[in-house]
Amino acid sequence: MARIEFIDQSLRDGQQSLWGMRLRAGEVLPIADAIDSAGYRVVDLTGSSPFEVQVRYNREDPWKGLDAVRAALPNTVLRAGTRSNGVVGMGITPDSIIELWIRTLAKHGIQSLWIFDCLHDTTKMLDVAKKARDAGLAPSPQVNFSLSPVHTDEYYAKVIRAFAESDVPATIVLGDEAGVLEPERARRWIRLMIDTAPGKELEMHFHNKTAMGTLNHIIGVEEGLTILHTAVSSMANGPSMPSTEIAVDNMRRLGHEVTIDDSRLQEVSDHLEALARENGHHVGAPVEYRLATVQQQFPGGMTGTLRNQLVTYGMEHRLPEVLEEAIRVRAEMGYPIMATPFSQLVGIQALLNVVQGERYLIIPDENLMFLAGHYGPPPGELDQDVLDKAFSTPRGRAMKEDWTPPQPTIEEIRAEYGKSLSDEELLLRYLIPGPDVDAMYAAGKPIEPVYPLGGSQGLAWIREVIDRPAKRTVSASRGDVSIELRS
Repeated sequence: MARIEFIDQSLRDGQQSLWGMRLRAGEVLPIADAIDSAGYRVVDLTGSSPFEVQVRYNREDPWKGLDAVRAALPNTVLRAGTRSNGVVGMGITPDSIIELWIRTLAKHGIQSLWIFDCLHDTTKMLDVAKKARDAGLAPSPQVNFSLSPVHTDEYYAKVIRAFAESDVPATIVLGDEAGVLEPERARRWIRLMIDTAPGKELEMHFHNKTAMGTLNHIIGVEEGLTILHTAVSSMANGPSMPSTEIAVDNMRRLGHEVTIDDSRLQEVSDHLEALARENGHHVGAPVEYRLATVQQQFPGGMTGTLRNQLVTYGMEHRLPEVLEEAIRVRAEMGYPIMATPFSQLVGIQALLNVVQGERYLIIPDENLMFLAGHYGPPPGELDQDVLDKAFSTPRGRAMKEDWTPPQPTIEEIRAEYGKSLSDEELLLRYLIPGPDVDAMYAAGKPIEPVYPLGGSQGLAWIREVIDRPAKRTVSASRGDVSIELRS
């Protein structure tokens, strides 16, 4: 029987998929000991987009937050992530910033780096992996599964062969962000990955959006894989990962040895569930298989993002139309894999096509960059009518003929932003709008443990009292607990 290891996704992909990356460092601290004592192979903690959310929405310094969590998890290997050509946002980031991002993560105690690129530019991904290894991080590039006419077994064999022939990757991640890997294809695909990368350690990062990720874990273990990505139950399922609790139970029932101590997982899950309910976040729940989900292939919280954008137009009832339009747009854009940034590029184009009433009347700059090949060669053929519309405007022609992604050096960037800035502040100011960074520093929020009011004592109602419109006296009680506020 096999020895099964776990990579925890509760704090990164779980909360990214269900909470929109709103998890604060202080909310991790009360459960840090329970996580640290579990014996995970790796805890995936953060990435550039969670950093942006901490600055823009929580007004907290993400570097201080990282330091606090690092100190609270002394026995745990922590992982962060990066696109091979982008840090924060959907655009293209200079190589110098990507290298500084990696080195600064290492300085703050990150020991493992997940690297993804949904166009599978393996040369670029391996270059980033080498930068990570040189900085002392164990690099794990990802192979992203997708359903399309161009994502064939031959395509994937070529991708993973490039990783397997390099001595740089510590492991290779097999990813199914959209949760569309059906069991029969899963067995064939996983077997192909193993056969093409003999001797390499492969991780299974399967989202459970179509309820197939849990079964695919079992299939992968049957084929010889032993590293599973999961999240505690309140941060699992739906757009997130399969739950750790079920995966552990499944592996034990199959006779395998499980390397984590799951005795305190309930404590972690309960804490995060209470925070989710208190703050209006989603709580993980199993889902049914839906063919529409397979056809649309949107990952994580992308559907919710589109819904929120439609609300701003008063058109939330048109979400099904946008999702169907996205299927067509993806084909016209050469079938990019539906994960960051291309799920966003396809999604926003579909939304604009529906809202504007004319297809491709407006094409965002990032989509022009993609169509011009600046992200890398699209996997499939681009629709000629779309290309004609994209490059018939002055902006489109300039993007195709006169623009290339800028590659300033760190010295040039420092000359622009301030030569005395720390690496940490320079990264934030380069990647995130200045007013947001200024507001974050002005707020000066300390990183302190955050406990939910709606914890085991059931005191969530206190927040309702506090949030009521101001009155001279407000009182309320429940059981043996009462509260009175006087103005």
